[in-house]
Amino acid sequence: MGNLLNLESILFYVVICLYFLATVCYFLFVTVKKDGLGKLAALIQTLGLVLHTAALVLRGIAAGRLPLTNQYEFATCFAWGICLVSLVFIHKFRFSVIGTFIAPILLLLIGYAAMQSREVKALMPALRSSWLGFHVSTAIIAYGSFGVGAVLGMIFLLRDSMRNQGFWDRHVPPREKLDLISYRSVCLGLLFLTFTIISGAIWAEQAWGSYWSWDPKETWSLVTWLIYATYLHLRIRRGWKGKAAAIFAVVGFVCVLFTYVGVNTLLPGIHSYA
Repeated sequence: MGNLLNLESILFYVVICLYFLATVCYFLFVTVKKDGLGKLAALIQTLGLVLHTAALVLRGIAAGRLPLTNQYEFATCFAWGICLVSLVFIHKFRFSVIGTFIAPILLLLIGYAAMQSREVKALMPALRSSWLGFHVSTAIIAYGSFGVGAVLGMIFLLRDSMRNQGFWDRHVPPREKLDLISYRSVCLGLLFLTFTIISGAIWAEQAWGSYWSWDPKETWSLVTWLIYATYLHLRIRRGWKGKAAAIFAVVGFVCVLFTYVGVNTLLPGIHSYA
């Protein structure tokens, strides 16, 4: 177990270095406007994701469980989810510019993880459930999708102010396509957040005898869900697109970050372990 955790620790710090290097390359890409730098940055980010995955697998093997049960593990998995979703968009839409906004978020999340306790502890009784993997995994995918949706919203808001239109036209989709991609990302996030809340309620009933206890994290997860559900309703029923939808996507992700970091710091409850 000790050897595996040592190897996981080494990989973790290598991943931090790779994400930092990717961040530098992405910023150089949009500064000096050399296409090769964008491809290099995406390649480095992809390598970071591969080693990040290996580190999580090693920790899971060493702990004898899924690495999803404390602040360190969830933070690094949160970063992993955003990295994965962003790379899907980068490769699918040839959209390396999104990495310029995503990479700093990855650094912040992985840096936050590095400040948490990395001790492997035995699971508390409430966490010894088959719902653990599904509940936390869907939360990671939801948070990652919301993060990408927010970044796309920010790019949408900045799109018309970007100079050197030849470069931006090659690397940033038109506003209409940005709006559509952000919408799809938010829909994916809302779907998985719905799974997260439902599975959490079922798990809570089995663990504590109540589907809902108004724990701070439960409450703020519901607030987040309502914000994105309102976004979806206004878009479908009222035709909200463009700037208003982009602002909604950014505000929603701020709520996601508060649900994860702020609630754990300021409003401790039964979810304080993650």
